[in-house]
Amino acid sequence: MDFFHRLVKGPSDSKRGSMDPHRRWRLVASYAPDWVLTIVLVALIGYFTDYAGYKREFSLTDTSIQHTYATKQRISFGECIVYAGVIPAVLILLVALIWRRSFWDWHNGWLGLLLSVSLTTVFTQAVKVTVGRPRPDLIDRCQPVADAANRAVYGLATVAVCTVQSGHTIDDGFKSFPSGHSSFAFAGLVYFSLYLSGKMHIYDRRGHAFKSWLAIAPLIGATLIAVSRTMDYRHHATDVIAGGLLGTVIAVFTYHLYYPSLYSPQCHLPFSPRIPATPSADRLDSDAEDDHETAPRPGAAGASRSGNGNGAGGILPTHRYLASLDSDQGTSPLSQGSAIPLQAGGARGDEAMRPGYTSGPSAKSAYHDVGQQQRY
Repeated sequence: MDFFHRLVKGPSDSKRGSMDPHRRWRLVASYAPDWVLTIVLVALIGYFTDYAGYKREFSLTDTSIQHTYATKQRISFGECIVYAGVIPAVLILLVALIWRRSFWDWHNGWLGLLLSVSLTTVFTQAVKVTVGRPRPDLIDRCQPVADAANRAVYGLATVAVCTVQSGHTIDDGFKSFPSGHSSFAFAGLVYFSLYLSGKMHIYDRRGHAFKSWLAIAPLIGATLIAVSRTMDYRHHATDVIAGGLLGTVIAVFTYHLYYPSLYSPQCHLPFSPRIPATPSADRLDSDAEDDHETAPRPGAAGASRSGNGNGAGGILPTHRYLASLDSDQGTSPLSQGSAIPLQAGGARGDEAMRPGYTSGPSAKSAYHDVGQQQRY
C-alpha cells in the first residue's frame, strides 16, 4: 500500500506537500464515465457474438468455401485476448509503475488499451452479423443433403440445403468478414507498439535499431495471429486484411486520445486529467526529473513554478508542441538538435550556444503550451 501511495502522490511529494485526498478522488472519478462506457461496450460484444446474423446465399461449387472445418484452432479467441489484451496490459503496468513510476500513465495506458480493443471488437461483430459472408469452411459446416445442387437459373443455394441449419456451428459459418482475431490482435498490439514507441522516443532522430525491434515485435505478433486464421481456413485473406486495418485505425485513434504524437518532444508523457489546474503543492508529478526540465531559470520572468510562465503557481503541462515561427530561417530548433523547450516564449541558455540560434527581437521561435495541461 505504501508503494501504491507513493505512486499516486509522486516520488517528490515530500518536497511539495501532499495532495488533497478529495482532489485525488475527484481525479479518479472524473474518468468514471469513460470506464463505464467502455465496460458497456464489452457487454455489447457478448450480445453481437451470440446473435445469429444474416446468412448470404452461396454456391455449392465455390471452391473457396469448400475447405475442411478445423475443430481445433491454432489460436482460439481466448488465447487472442491473452496475447493482445492481457499481456500488453501487464507490460503497460510494469512500464508505468516501475520505469515511469507514474500512476496516471498506468491509468491512461489501461484505459486507452481497453477502449481500443472494445471499440474494435464491437465494430467487428456488428459488421460480421450484418454482412453474413460465408467462411472458407462453410460447406463442411453445412453438410449439404444428398444430391444437393445450386438453384437453377440463379446458380446459388441457401442454408436450406444444409443438414445443419441451426446452432453455433452454422451461424458462425456466416461470420467471415471481417476477421475478429485480426482486428482484436491489431487493436491491442498496435496500441502497445505505439505506447512503447512513445516511451522510447523512437522518432528522436537518433535511429537506434534496438528501439525499432522492440516497437515492431508486437506488430509481428499481431500479423502471426492474423495469418493463423487463414491456416485454419476460418477466414479469407481479404477478411484478415480488413480486420487488421480496422484494428490499426482504431488503435491509432484511441492512443492519441490519451497520449501526444510520437513526433512530440513530450511523447513519453500522458495527457493531463480533465480537472482544473492546481497549485504546485497539490500536483501529482510522478517524474521528479521534469521538475528540473520545466522549472524556469532564476531571474526569468514569472520565475515561479508555473509551467506557462504566468506566475499562477505550479502548473506543469503534460505535453508541449514546438511551434517554429521563424519565417526567415524556415526551420524549427528541433531540426538543429535542440533540447526539449523549458518555458513558453523563452530560450534556454544552451539553446543560445547552438549554431543557427538568433537572439534579440529577430528571434521568432516560440514554444506554445497546448491547453492548461498538468503533468501526472
